[in-house]
Amino acid sequence: MLVGRRSRGGVGATAILASVILGYFICNYCWKKKLVNKKKRKNGLVDAIGNTPLIQINSLSNATGCQILGKCEFLNPGGSVKDRVALQIIQEALESGQLRRGGIITEGSAGSTAISIATVAPAFGCKCHVVIPDDAAIEKSQIIEALGATVERVRPVSITHKDHFVNIARRRASEANDFALKNRKSQLNGKDTKQVNGHESDGYIHNSFFSNDCQGGFFADQFENLANFRAHYEGTGPEIWEQTSGKLDAFVAAAGTGGTVAGVSRFLQEKNPNVKCYLLDPPGSGLFNKVTRGVMYTKEEAEGRRLRNPFDTITEGIGINRITKNFAEGKLDGAFRGTDMEAVEMARFLLKNDGLFLGSSSAMNCVGAVRVAQSLGPGHTIVTILCDSGMRHLSKFYNSEYLSQLGLTPKATALEFLGIK
Repeated sequence: MLVGRRSRGGVGATAILASVILGYFICNYCWKKKLVNKKKRKNGLVDAIGNTPLIQINSLSNATGCQILGKCEFLNPGGSVKDRVALQIIQEALESGQLRRGGIITEGSAGSTAISIATVAPAFGCKCHVVIPDDAAIEKSQIIEALGATVERVRPVSITHKDHFVNIARRRASEANDFALKNRKSQLNGKDTKQVNGHESDGYIHNSFFSNDCQGGFFADQFENLANFRAHYEGTGPEIWEQTSGKLDAFVAAAGTGGTVAGVSRFLQEKNPNVKCYLLDPPGSGLFNKVTRGVMYTKEEAEGRRLRNPFDTITEGIGINRITKNFAEGKLDGAFRGTDMEAVEMARFLLKNDGLFLGSSSAMNCVGAVRVAQSLGPGHTIVTILCDSGMRHLSKFYNSEYLSQLGLTPKATALEFLGIK
């Protein structure tokens, strides 16, 4: 009987050992399979958008005692966070029937969204027409044209003006639809297409913007189209949550359309209401007052009374004096102000200490990350967005002569411009 017990015990031990070994090999196989899946080839440009790295910004983390993390959106195929927005807008428009293959997507943009739309549109068989303020960095419009889009540069005016770049872009989409409809009618009637495409005496068709085979227009409307918000609520936010394993204390970013800060803040606070979400606002923008005081501007400052560009900042793509539909979706706990000088100094500091060559809005976001770290104190994890690289900002933000004319020559040797010695 004793031998029998030992025999049964030995069999049990062997079975347990075999199970452990088998479990090890199964887990190892699954881990390797997951790793292979993560590294598998992407299916075209569209599949490469998103899932950008989240990196620790070492210099800022060491200086503040917090873990400051930056989402490297400049590594998207089109070079900025706006790739996500362009993809979401185009996909939703195609699914809803508002956009057809062969159609033209119009947008009013200071640069990055336009570049992203011009990058993504060809993957869906569409074209792009961009209306851009003529005070935007020249290299942005050069990139857009190189991508095959048409560019219309206009003077900066208030959004309430009919010739604001966003309002012109909206008109161009309507004109493209009229143009395509008129073309189809002429073909059905057996008329020569060239007669329709030629200069009309009433000037109704702006033929220089549209090709003969244009299948209509669609206005992307990045400021008010909630596909912008959804791109970040469904993409950027969940990625940040997963990459931090849900262990973050705060998120901060500036707002232009408001899609990024709204989508990410809404998602993170739904996952954990204790995650603090903040706005960083540049000079000339009214969002800081709106978030902190509930009042955006005085009656004299209302955009309807402004005849000129209201923004007094060298940063591009951020700052606004109205509440967009996208921004309204956000959940913010507070706001900080940033200055042009801080953004300029931060960009040079990060380039020197971390090798990060960032654009103006990315630099401003990093100013915001330090402000949040100073507010919360050491030991916290703070995430921000590195929107784009400095490659699109050479003629202004990284132009020493231009900065000198504005009294913005960088002089700091460390982070003393933010009160850190």
